Amino acid sequence: MKRFIIITITALFSVLVLYLGDKTGKKYNKRNGLSLVTKNRWSEEKAWQWHNENGWMIGSNFNPSTSINQLEFWQEDTYDKETIDRELGWSAELGMNTHRVYLHNLLWDQDSVGFIKRIENYLDISESKGIKTLFVLLDDCWHPAPKLGKQPNPMPFVHNSWWVQAPGSAILGDSSRHHEVKNYIKGIISHFADDKRVIGWDIYNEPGNIAPTQKGHNEFEIKGDKDIFTLSLIRKAFKWAREANPSQPLTSSVWKTWEKDNDWSKLDNLSDLSKFIISNSDVISFHTYGDINEMKLRVEQLETYNRPIMCTEYLARGQGSTFQAMLPLLKEKQIAAINWGFVAGKTNTIFPWSSWEDDFTAAPDVWHHDIYMPDKTPYDQKEIDFIKEITSIK
Repeated sequence: MKRFIIITITALFSVLVLYLGDKTGKKYNKRNGLSLVTKNRWSEEKAWQWHNENGWMIGSNFNPSTSINQLEFWQEDTYDKETIDRELGWSAELGMNTHRVYLHNLLWDQDSVGFIKRIENYLDISESKGIKTLFVLLDDCWHPAPKLGKQPNPMPFVHNSWWVQAPGSAILGDSSRHHEVKNYIKGIISHFADDKRVIGWDIYNEPGNIAPTQKGHNEFEIKGDKDIFTLSLIRKAFKWAREANPSQPLTSSVWKTWEKDNDWSKLDNLSDLSKFIISNSDVISFHTYGDINEMKLRVEQLETYNRPIMCTEYLARGQGSTFQAMLPLLKEKQIAAINWGFVAGKTNTIFPWSSWEDDFTAAPDVWHHDIYMPDKTPYDQKEIDFIKEITSIK
């Protein structure tokens, strides 16, 4: 009898949890007992309204050529508005209308008022060129130990030698410190919550990415399963972002393509991290550096969610990811097309990822990313002509 009562109570509790989860608009993850969906996710209708109002978006991940990373971009001593104005002007000449731009929590901690003023200045410049901005708040890529102050010089011929993670392994790897980025996330989003110059908020770039073999980086990386810490932080980050009540959509990039994450169309089979990303993004964003067949596959998989789609990273010429191959499909599908890199500079992203292991002594014949040299010499004039043609710039 006791066993029957216990089983009955357990069953009733399970039903109650699922019922309450459904009533509050949350999905219950039976594996870990945590909600997969935060409150106030946009409806499909609202997401498509946003998409229709903004039209087809095309642009680059923008970092001025004089900055080696997000910190050098935005710190007061190195904020280079002349270069920003010049290079945004070049992108406008190509018909670009949207740029993806990285911020960093340490900049908020250092000087939130000054940081906001510089973002305002950037948005004034970008608006004058007809360009809207998708801001990125957190990032799991490259160096795990960011530091304020003068940034290191580039490692010669090495791709992204000093790009930094946000918040970095010290905070990410200690769940008791995750709250240290709360004011940053809520403060930035709240200030620009109704700003028409901001197209959206990319909460977390490539969640779960690691730096296992990068010399000078890997010793600072989180040991063990980084996804556990990232999932914990991204849950909180989406919650804090929702509390800021922005008029723009939230997103985060799905990017892993191995093991459980091989098929993005099967939500129940994905890793918890990728499942959370797709389940909480108002509009779906993704990265792929594969060829056109890979792009077609990922687009087809993500179309099953019936939400607007943004490709927020592509362009790896040596792997077949080129403007000529990708843009016709992305324009036809009205999928935002945001390539990595614009003007070659301190980030050295004309070099491939393999430059961390392979020795280069000169610029590669085939650029990995980027479009122009700092003097506006294009990598390939045919690319310039093609981009102008597809954006209807004469």
